[in-house]
Amino acid sequence: QVQLEESGGGLVQAGGSLRLSCAASGIIFEIYSTGWYRQAPGKQREFVARITSSGSTNYADSVKGRFTISRDNAENTVYLQMNNLKPEDTAVYYCASQRAGRDYWGQGTQVTVSS
Repeated sequence: QVQLEESGGGLVQAGGSLRLSCAASGIIFEIYSTGWYRQAPGKQREFVARITSSGSTNYADSVKGRFTISRDNAENTVYLQMNNLKPEDTAVYYCASQRAGRDYWGQGTQVTVSS
């Protein structure tokens, strides 16, 4: 059974930092493309960042230069380092992995940025 579990969310002041973690069981992140997505209240879920199986990364324009996605293959965990957080970053953050037409999602972790 595949499970993705996010952690690391919380309440932070604007300008602060958080690091989100996504730990997987049942799949090996190294051979999957894994991304972070977020959904703010009343808005659609949106893409934040992705790391491919080869290690290539890409980011939404809104987070470029502030967020960094990385992967620890030994820990089978994907991270999202978020710096210089803004109130508009407030959302539930989800990780998701895709490969060969299958995708798996975690339950999400809340990030709240106060002004």
